[in-house]
Amino acid sequence: MARKSVKDTEKDTLKGETKSAKGASKKAFKEQDDEKALNLKSLTKSSVWDIQENDVFRALEAAAKDAELKENLRHFTDIIRSAFMMEEVKDNNKTQADNYIQQGYKVATVSISENAKITWAIKKRPIMRVTDLTYENIRHITAAKLIEVLDRNFGGGWDSLSQSIQDIIESGFDISTTTLPKDRLHKKGGMYEKKVADGYEVLEVSKGSWVEAIFAKVKPESFKPRMKFDDPSDLSAEEDEDSDLELPADNYNRPDEDDEELEEPNDDDINEDNYRTTFDIEEDPEEDAETLSDYIADE
Repeated sequence: MARKSVKDTEKDTLKGETKSAKGASKKAFKEQDDEKALNLKSLTKSSVWDIQENDVFRALEAAAKDAELKENLRHFTDIIRSAFMMEEVKDNNKTQADNYIQQGYKVATVSISENAKITWAIKKRPIMRVTDLTYENIRHITAAKLIEVLDRNFGGGWDSLSQSIQDIIESGFDISTTTLPKDRLHKKGGMYEKKVADGYEVLEVSKGSWVEAIFAKVKPESFKPRMKFDDPSDLSAEEDEDSDLELPADNYNRPDEDDEELEEPNDDDINEDNYRTTFDIEEDPEEDAETLSDYIADE
């Protein structure tokens, strides 16, 4: 029996390690793919701009196997269509599929059930004009891309944009502008130099002998604080503990002793010994005088 040399043994060991590494790598990629597919359940019209065409195909495959995704497939595809152009290739037509591929689409066949398949042509919506900018996608482009889009705006300056477009852009970017004569715009130590050093991208719009400079920089994403509510189970536990405590007597509406009403006497208990009425009788002086005169007259 031939004995393996040390060199051959090292080669076999290296092959085994390489094979194991490839297997681990494939497993890791598969886990990442599965995780991406699962995360698509919480897909929004903003986060959909973070994924690519291949992610969409995987998501559609996962929808056929996931009851929750399958029930909400219409809603799911509506979200995808906000960031992707989706076209169905009828009867798996090869000529039609080739035409879509030439236009930059990616084409793949997706199983939607055990016996049904559908071929999709999918392409991410390009952001070429200022009208393509939305609140959902503005944070998914770079400042350089924004400057490129603004440069296609027929050579107009910042004020040539509608207020709604300006609001969308400023929701994701810090924007500042300045208009100076050509020979002063690049003055050393000026605003232009400081902005560029601070990481701003610049678009120069010529206006005769003057130049408008539009500076753009990605705005840090701010997180709005949310009110944290207590867990209802904790509240119910506290209520159960409070229910065992003895509460003090409520004397707030109890009348004072001085305010207690006296009981009215019973008519049957009233007699001549315990009943008395007291009132003042005023005498009429004219009546007395009349009586006195009558008395004197009679005499």
